[in-house]
Amino acid sequence: MSGFKRKHGAVPRAPRSSPSRSYGRGAAILTVGIGATGLITFAYFSLASHALPDDEYGRVTLLWSAIFITVSVLYRPVEQLLSRTIADHDARGVQGMEHLRVAATIQLALGAAFVVVALALRGPIEDDLFAGSSTLYWILVVAVLAYAASYFARGYLAGHRLFPLYGGLVLMEASSRCLFALAVAVGIAEGQSAVALGMAAAPIVSLAVVPPALARRLAPGEADPGQLDAAARSEPAAREPEFTLARGTGFAAAVLLVMLCEQTFLNAGPLLVKATADEGGAALAGFTFNVLLIARAPLQLFQAVQTSILPHLTRLRAGGETDPFERSVRLTLTAIAGFAGLVALVMLAAGPQVMDLLFGGDFDYERGGLVLVALGMGLYLSAATLNQALLAHERAAQSAACWVASAAAFVLFLVLVEFDDRVLQVEVAFVGAAAVLSSSLHALYRRA
Repeated sequence: MSGFKRKHGAVPRAPRSSPSRSYGRGAAILTVGIGATGLITFAYFSLASHALPDDEYGRVTLLWSAIFITVSVLYRPVEQLLSRTIADHDARGVQGMEHLRVAATIQLALGAAFVVVALALRGPIEDDLFAGSSTLYWILVVAVLAYAASYFARGYLAGHRLFPLYGGLVLMEASSRCLFALAVAVGIAEGQSAVALGMAAAPIVSLAVVPPALARRLAPGEADPGQLDAAARSEPAAREPEFTLARGTGFAAAVLLVMLCEQTFLNAGPLLVKATADEGGAALAGFTFNVLLIARAPLQLFQAVQTSILPHLTRLRAGGETDPFERSVRLTLTAIAGFAGLVALVMLAAGPQVMDLLFGGDFDYERGGLVLVALGMGLYLSAATLNQALLAHERAAQSAACWVASAAAFVLFLVLVEFDDRVLQVEVAFVGAAAVLSSSLHALYRRA
């Protein structure tokens, strides 16, 4: 017999999965759902581009930009707040629902503020942005309000590491939206309003994943992986500051600035091109939007990493695991560099042909500009990764300062410097500002 015996009544403990493996598995699951989401989003715009006249397609892209500037700035801070706080509380064994009440209060206040501003500015939004279309205006209002619930659900799912349901939410959102563009492309419906309706319907349909998530969390005997180790960290939990509305609002305000700057990078270019064009502004804005999709589409795929890495890094920091923390960040940055290099090579070899095939239109895509955007995309994704690491380190305010400075430089370059080729100017501004941002965040991360 063996030289030792199991104590009476002892139950063998299941092997604990490593933090890196848990993060990798979560990112892999999300990558499938969000990768498919990125392709479906490309299909939505490709179908719309071929089915609509240039001016109508341009207004659809402007509506998209207006919606996602607004919801990313207003609601992603609460998503990040929930994701980080739930992960931290689970790792430290903190009980209670106060963080959910605080996050819901902030989200409701932001939604109400949006309604007030949107109603007050209805005339300029409807007439100047949407060429007098009241339908596009109301789609904007309904979509932004619906995304308040969608982003709250995303933060809840990410914090509890319910990544399959998170992936299902974004995949269902993109698929339902694409159906509206497909209906116009095949002749079942027609016009920009039919395509745009998908933007309002998508976040509402995606909430179908919420009941299964709640059922899973409330099921008897359901154990959360973070709570299994809570007893070992009861003392750190006692020292953790109370989660108050003021504390949550401070974090959310800093992340709100980051999100505002993020959307400035991705959407200010097309909007400024439209505002400064002598004629054909909407069509030229749509063309600029298509070019920046080289950066925007990988960002959708990167959401898989961004969503899973914040709760992962937060748990590592709560447990004092410095080496796995730094290794996770380093591996993510290495993967981004390889991906960006591959995209740049594809753009160098066949970028204009690929863009013509996907979007058509009367504009010519310049090979060099497409390569610039691909390189800028790599720098930008690196900055987004470093930002998540800084949020896990509770350096939200310092990180926000780097984002504000870089975004301000980006806008000033577009406003004060004038190229004959405005699209090239947007491309140069994007890669330059992304380089400044990633460098400053890396320096801050090393100090943290």
